[in-house]
Amino acid sequence: MAQAKTSEFPFLWEGTDKGGKKVKGQMLAPGEAFVRQSLRRQGITAQKVSKQGLFTRNQKITEKDIALFTRQLATMLKAGVPLLQAFDISARSHSNPALQRLLGEIKSDVETGTSMNGAFRKHPQYFDGLYCNLIHAGEQAGILDSVLDRVATYKEKMLALKGQIKSALFYPVIVMVVAFVITAGIMIFVIPAFKDLYGKAGAQLPALTMIVLKISDVFVNYWYLIFLGIGGIVFAFTQAWKHNPAFRAKMDAWMLKVPVFGQLVEKATVARWARTFSSMFAAGVPMVEALDSVAGAAGNHVFMEATQKIRSQVATGSSLAVCLQGAGVFPNMLIQMVAIGEESGALDSMLSKVADYYEREVDDAVAGLSSLMEPFIMVILGTLIGGIVIAMYLPIFKMGSVV
Repeated sequence: MAQAKTSEFPFLWEGTDKGGKKVKGQMLAPGEAFVRQSLRRQGITAQKVSKQGLFTRNQKITEKDIALFTRQLATMLKAGVPLLQAFDISARSHSNPALQRLLGEIKSDVETGTSMNGAFRKHPQYFDGLYCNLIHAGEQAGILDSVLDRVATYKEKMLALKGQIKSALFYPVIVMVVAFVITAGIMIFVIPAFKDLYGKAGAQLPALTMIVLKISDVFVNYWYLIFLGIGGIVFAFTQAWKHNPAFRAKMDAWMLKVPVFGQLVEKATVARWARTFSSMFAAGVPMVEALDSVAGAAGNHVFMEATQKIRSQVATGSSLAVCLQGAGVFPNMLIQMVAIGEESGALDSMLSKVADYYEREVDDAVAGLSSLMEPFIMVILGTLIGGIVIAMYLPIFKMGSVV
């Protein structure tokens, strides 16, 4: 009969290493004795071991975790720490048991002779093709520490860029959701009281008041259908975005045309495109292969298709700057900087400067968008709530003539 798989639980531990230095960390293990034994093999004397709640077992590995690990690994390799020891130190420094387990698996693969690039490729959900290609280039050229430093910088820049876009969207979305919930609450619980009052008075109600009362009737009678419908639309949109490439391509093209926000999306995409290309080219990846990775990391279908066409043209010997000009989607500044980079042999440096410039542009655009959205949202909310209040109190102003 097959042996049952031993359950593992997260344990927090504290202790001292061979030098007497206090260390602590987290480990997945079947029991406390296993933890103490494992720490002894590492030269650590355990002083305190405590079992954590089960909820930590399903902790996810985020992009921030991967970026932090990459930065730590790059720093340790530059300092001369052996690769396997660097993996051990990184694993012990993180409290996320899922990341500890991942780093342990990668370390085991490297110990048995697998290349670092090959070990990373076994976990594509955490290390994409771009990441693995850069590591491969670093291993081939013998500059793994330098390449890891570039990868860490790239990851950090991309996380900052995503954070800026999310911050630009978060405030208006949350305000609109709260406004809808409040409006729905008024329509369902407040307006019916006014309807009963006016019904007893037998007054002839203004057209605006009648419209609000009709809308309130819809909310009262069909509130569950309204909320289910909105939830269904959000769910359908999310699923179409994840699983329908044609829908996602149309949405990407549409987002570039949206006033104000479209410029922010374009600048963020160009910054990501330039930063990715700069990192790949500086690591020694051939231009055609680098463009293949850049297309996948562009983050927008319009730029991805343009990059794939440029890759095909560059493969036949065409100039990159000429191909960018012909694509019709890249800004003139990027094209001119690429032309200068090609002529001077400093393409990676020029692309890095372009990325820096557009990242600053995204900062300014997010700040400008936030300041623009605040009065716009206030006008919408004031008009909505103010319109409801006026509609409900208009009959009261005429109540004297009715009574």
